[in-house]
Amino acid sequence: MGEAEAPPSPAVMSRSVFYDGCPGCAMERKLESSKGIPYKEFIFVGITTIASSLPISSLFPFLYFMIEDLHVAKKEQDIGLYAGFLGASYMVGRCFASLFWGVVADRIGRKPIIKFSILSVVIFNTLFGLSVRYWMAIATRFLLGALNGMLAPVKAYSIEVCRPEHQALGLSIVSTGWGIGLVVGPAIGGYFAQPAKQYPNIFSEKSIFGRFPYFLPCLCISLIALVVLISCIWLPIFSLWAVSDKKYGGLSFSSKEVGQVLAVAGAGLLVYQLFIYRSVHRFLGSVNSSRVASALSIPILAAYPFMTHLPGFRLGIALYLATILKGVLSITIITGTSLLQNNAVSQSQRGAANGISTTAMSFFKAIAPAGAGALFSWTQKRQNAAFFPGDQMIFFILNLIELVGLVLTFKPFLAIPN
Repeated sequence: MGEAEAPPSPAVMSRSVFYDGCPGCAMERKLESSKGIPYKEFIFVGITTIASSLPISSLFPFLYFMIEDLHVAKKEQDIGLYAGFLGASYMVGRCFASLFWGVVADRIGRKPIIKFSILSVVIFNTLFGLSVRYWMAIATRFLLGALNGMLAPVKAYSIEVCRPEHQALGLSIVSTGWGIGLVVGPAIGGYFAQPAKQYPNIFSEKSIFGRFPYFLPCLCISLIALVVLISCIWLPIFSLWAVSDKKYGGLSFSSKEVGQVLAVAGAGLLVYQLFIYRSVHRFLGSVNSSRVASALSIPILAAYPFMTHLPGFRLGIALYLATILKGVLSITIITGTSLLQNNAVSQSQRGAANGISTTAMSFFKAIAPAGAGALFSWTQKRQNAAFFPGDQMIFFILNLIELVGLVLTFKPFLAIPN
């Protein structure tokens, strides 16, 4: 009998196997030879995420006024209910389609889904700005959410284009881009909605921007998305409470003032994500940072309804600080849980895993605006109640939900993968 073959050496066993024509193999080979930060890929992740998230929140600064213009609410107190359903329509669409897009991304690749999602923003966000009926606004927002399946693939992409030591930064860029879009969008909406009323010397009531008062901000966002799409070829509740009248416990803010607050908050989020979050993650880890952020969110949320008693200047400062802090804590939670999720599965399952999480997130985000809109309308009618009157009830319920989220970060609910 011949001698038995010697077992392969540890060096041979640990060597990666690559196949010609395999995009994943090409990326793995690139990662083995380069230990630096993949700036080009991260820029791609950032700009596509921003473009995808811009239309989500651009609606909110003028949602209250849009419902008034569409004349669907017969009572002032019912505006929040209709606004909630309109805000929820995007997330309903995304909830139904996210798992599908995640699975498709595992089959055909991340970039095709990302490009298609940006194209859907260009088309359906523009159509939303041309809505003249409530049903049209609902339908275009629903389709925008259903066809924008970018969040799951871009999370997987941000993990796969970098080495493990840079994965926190990769997902942080997704969260940063998402956060920037969610605050820049309202700024665009606040400054450019109803241009014939805000800037009568520039825009005529008889022009297209006078006949379609919400077309200009949607057009601006669609043009941004179009530029990002071309580059790909080569590569709250808050606002409803803020704009409602002070007699109902709100702040009586204009859409422009809401946009200013969220724009400043966006700048704070950008600084935090780029320069601070990695140190927080390195010191606390994904789980502890999420727990601390959840715990700190509770007193900040509880402080919101009492801000209405502050004089003008102090109110502005308090609102700016609270919004920045709440955004920072939210981003910390989202990024930490995303890291846990993406490291819990293999590369071939990341698209599907992110699709499942996006479906669940979209489901709750779909319930949230509709439920909050109904809750908002209900609280407007109980301003003199003995138990958490008016908007205090809204923030009380939000804190209960935040508390549930905090409890879920502990065993046995949270299982840490090895």
